[in-house]
Amino acid sequence: MVRSFLIIGQSNMAGRGLIENARPLNDNNGKIKVLRNGRWQTIFRPVNPDRSFAGTCLAEDFALAYSLANPDVEVGIIPCADGGTNLDQWLPNTLLFDNAIFNAKLAMRTSHLSGILWHQGEADTLDELYPLYLEKLSIIMTELRRDLGEDLPIVVGGLGDFLATRELNPFLKNYVRINDALINFSKTFPRVAFASAEGLTCNPDQLHFNADSLKEFGLRYFKAFESIEDKSKNYNQIKLDDSKRTEMELL
Repeated sequence: MVRSFLIIGQSNMAGRGLIENARPLNDNNGKIKVLRNGRWQTIFRPVNPDRSFAGTCLAEDFALAYSLANPDVEVGIIPCADGGTNLDQWLPNTLLFDNAIFNAKLAMRTSHLSGILWHQGEADTLDELYPLYLEKLSIIMTELRRDLGEDLPIVVGGLGDFLATRELNPFLKNYVRINDALINFSKTFPRVAFASAEGLTCNPDQLHFNADSLKEFGLRYFKAFESIEDKSKNYNQIKLDDSKRTEMELL
């Protein structure tokens, strides 16, 4: 059984960690896969080759952590992130949205789709865009779930604090507004968790997480995903306890 995860968003999800600075890729004895041409291949870099300069990504260590925690299954990554894209390009019926749906459904023929990993927002830090972030993200995720599974867990990740120091794009200082929207989304939508980027560092471009930080970020995404599943287990236990209590009352 392959448990698969759809990775979507822009460049920091696709991954720009410099491969020469990264630790060797661990496929956990071939148990970690990536979707290529509709088939599962043992994972290799770049996982999400959206550009010629794509590098390491957070999905590598998310998948490794999940694989080590679930040794009886294989883990599959469905790479659909695309650098430089804003939310308007991810809305329903756009090319990126339809591509993600297509690849996820293709993967579902040979795997169980277990979650969505999202990292995006740098392209929406413009003054005229960030106020609409929560509304647009809600539409995108609602429609993704409508097509792929209403209870599908979603992990969204925060933008890096280093964006405030990138003088080339002063509007990136609005990253805090995007983070507020992402946190709000995780609190108001069911089965959503937020992975903080606090303290993570970047490449010299002051725009993309470096290889070491992507490793840490992948672990944070996994912990956030686990928190969703733990809440679900607790909820199911509460329902079970209530059922037992009802049975006892009927005796």
